[in-house]
Amino acid sequence: MIHIELEKQLAKKQLKSQDLAQIIGMTNANLSHLKTGKAKAIRFSTLIALCQALDCQPGDLLHYVPDDTDF
Repeated sequence: MIHIELEKQLAKKQLKSQDLAQIIGMTNANLSHLKTGKAKAIRFSTLIALCQALDCQPGDLLHYVPDDTDF
């Protein structure tokens, strides 16, 4: 399973979710889905926008956590 960890990056940049959503042109609802792990996919264009806005690397946002359903 892949976890998207936005909270840490938002805290580092002292940004609120709604501010980040506005910066990257995403709805608050869709950003919330990413934050809570409800999103099933992420577009590379969204990942690029997040990395640009948060001045981070994809590895700072995405973490693999193995579970019993992998493979």
